[in-house]
Amino acid sequence: MIPTAEALRIADERTLDLVEVAPAAEPPVCRLMDYGRFKYEATRKEREARKLRKTKASNDVREVRMKTRIGEHDRSAKTRLVKRLLDEGSKVRVSVMFRGREIAHPELGMALLRLVADDLVDDALLERSPAFEGRFLAMTLAPIPTRDSKPTEAKAEPEAELEPEPEREPEKELDRAKA
Repeated sequence: MIPTAEALRIADERTLDLVEVAPAAEPPVCRLMDYGRFKYEATRKEREARKLRKTKASNDVREVRMKTRIGEHDRSAKTRLVKRLLDEGSKVRVSVMFRGREIAHPELGMALLRLVADDLVDDALLERSPAFEGRFLAMTLAPIPTRDSKPTEAKAEPEAELEPEPEREPEKELDRAKA
């Protein structure tokens, strides 16, 4: 505990500010800090949090639309777009739009969605299989969750060091289960 006058003197010597952090505490708690820098970092963190919150909200479900007569190169470009959206963490709804008499041939849309799904088999999970929604045939893809699992020490030990379990007779095990 330092008297206020001495704390102010120390703050002046170090060219810092004396900031009251916990006024409700008994005695009040103060800190020596550069208050301008503190405020700057606080606003920067808030801005960063707001930006992350905005991107998470917009990453909900994105949609990529195609038509049945799409060319091979255009299809691969749309597939790369779907892959990029999945890598960002978004779910992607891939839909094929039917116009006019095209609706009479849903197998064309199914074949197109199957090609896209086959291209993305390593990058996505099929969350919703292709189904008609009006004049659209749509499927939903979700990103594959990445697991950063590290082996524990118990798993890292060689199996030779583990003691083998004593063999039991099956009849005795059944008797224990009944009891």
